[in-house]
Amino acid sequence: MTLEPLAAEHADELWRAAQAPEIWEWLAHIGDSREYFDRWMAISLAAMEDGSEGVFATCDRRSGALVGSTRYLSVRPDDRVVEIGWTWLNPGAWGSGANIETKLLMLAHAFDTLNCLRVEFKTDARNTRSRAALEAIPAQFEGILRKHKIMPDVGVRDSAYFSVIDEEWPAVRDNLKRRLAGR
Repeated sequence: MTLEPLAAEHADELWRAAQAPEIWEWLAHIGDSREYFDRWMAISLAAMEDGSEGVFATCDRRSGALVGSTRYLSVRPDDRVVEIGWTWLNPGAWGSGANIETKLLMLAHAFDTLNCLRVEFKTDARNTRSRAALEAIPAQFEGILRKHKIMPDVGVRDSAYFSVIDEEWPAVRDNLKRRLAGR
């Protein structure tokens, strides 16, 4: 996998990748309509432009196809903390190692380049697939914020929080590399 900073020219291919309804069970359903997707793109590009988020298109290195998106958000430079989230992949990439490699790339950049002390993750508490993926990193489960937010298309959400801190990064990196090598 490679991560490309999100750009307007990614829109059509990402729109096609976003068409599987199972992607959106726990996220805002940006694949439901082109208008909704274009709004997501505009908001994402604006966040890139103002520097509040780092949004990426996820690209399959072998085929060159765009298979999803992920981002850094909730950036707190003074605390040396960033969140990785809003990650989605076309189901054709599920189980391929795409998510593992994406998390490895993003965590490596956060810890080794941005010098973060902490990387956070959150997901809908009911999203067992995402929670299992975070536990396999392994990110540490920190608890559930009840009625944490209202998600478009999903409703009121309890959010499960996870993190990786700098002392854990070497073991996490080794685990992610070992898991990738086994694919």
